[in-house]
Amino acid sequence: SEQERRNRAKKMMLWFAIISMGMMFAGLTSAYVVSKTRPDWLTEFELPQSFMWSTIVIFCSSITMFFAKKNIISGNRKNGTAFLLGTLILALLFVLFQFQGFAAIVNEGYYFTGSESTITTSFLYAIVFSHLVHVFAGLLVLIIVIYNHFKEKYIPGQTLGLELGAMFWHFLDFLWVYLILFFYFFR
Repeated sequence: SEQERRNRAKKMMLWFAIISMGMMFAGLTSAYVVSKTRPDWLTEFELPQSFMWSTIVIFCSSITMFFAKKNIISGNRKNGTAFLLGTLILALLFVLFQFQGFAAIVNEGYYFTGSESTITTSFLYAIVFSHLVHVFAGLLVLIIVIYNHFKEKYIPGQTLGLELGAMFWHFLDFLWVYLILFFYFFR
């Protein structure tokens, strides 16, 4: 039907966006690897502990989003609501841990710009900040999904917005896990 074709087209557009974002982060991490050969690269730099906590939190938010989608599709609105709100709380906690990580880096004397900045921390800030921009987009999507859920727009057979929101949120989770592993193994 026409509606099915539009739904497939919307999913394909999201896949194109996800692939484009993935390519952007592949380029940033590739530049990071190439820049590691510079003589001014910081080899003793350690990631703040709050970035590790944020990884656990965003992974848990992906799990709650999975259960939110599963419950809403099966018609269990009450549990779907609880899991959606849990996802939102975990997403906000992720952002809090990210800012705590940035604060810890600055407190250690590493800056993004200026005479005291380094190429290592500039890359770290650029990559993590780019992810945070996408997380803010994900938060907006999550709020819209929650709003639509409360307006009872998701009924069995009509859950495209929920499915697209969940796909994007899982992508953000996967992307952060990739980035944290990348930073951990490519110091």
